[in-house]
Formats: sequence, C-alpha cells, structure tokens
Amino acid sequence: METALWTTQLLVAAIFFATGLTKLTQPRAQLAAGPMGWAAGVTDLELHTVGLLEVLGALGLVLPGALGVAPLLTSLAAVGLALTMIGAIVTHVRMGETDRLAVPLVLLVLTLFVAIERFGAHSLA
Repeated sequence: METALWTTQLLVAAIFFATGLTKLTQPRAQLAAGPMGWAAGVTDLELHTVGLLEVLGALGLVLPGALGVAPLLTSLAAVGLALTMIGAIVTHVRMGETDRLAVPLVLLVLTLFVAIERFGAHSLA
C-alpha cells in the first residue's frame, strides 16, 4: 500500500506543480483564451494565489515524507488540494463546463485517498 500511496502522491504533486507554475508564469489573458476560460473572471492576484497554493500543496505532498519532517503536513496538503478541486468543480459547473469535470473529479478522489491514508498512518503511530 505504501508504494501505491507514494506513487499517487508523486503523480498528483507533479500535476499540481505543473498547473501551479503555469498559473504563476503565464499571462492570465493567454490562459483565459485557452483551456482555463475561468481565468477571465478572476484578477491576476487571484490566479497567482491559486497557482501558489497548488505549488505549495504539491511540495507538501512530497517533502515532509521525503525529508522525514512533520509528516502530518502531507495530510494537510492533500486536504488543501482536495478543497482546491472542490472549488474547481464548482467553478466548472457554474460556467456550464460539465464536460471539463473529469480531471478535477479524479484529482479530488486522489487527494482524498492520500489524505485519508496519511491521516490513518498518523493515528496508528
């Protein structure tokens, strides 16, 4: 189970790190014209905040376990990213983009899997 959990953490971290960096480095107008139509309805600060939270969440999924420091942070990072995905789902539904729900739903399930398993590991310790 530990291998599956780490594989999931690394996969999810890579996705959030990449999307977070995109939100931090690409112009909002460019993102809004492409796959992130929702970016047209937010400010640059809001977009960058989401990007920063995604990058920090990605780091939180990996670094505590890799460094053996404050492993509870991994569970908390997973919960934070799950909340981010709930926000993404709500945003897509509000915009009528129900065809775009698959990715945030899958990421929500994966982040909840990590959170539940890592919280469970803390309670056993």
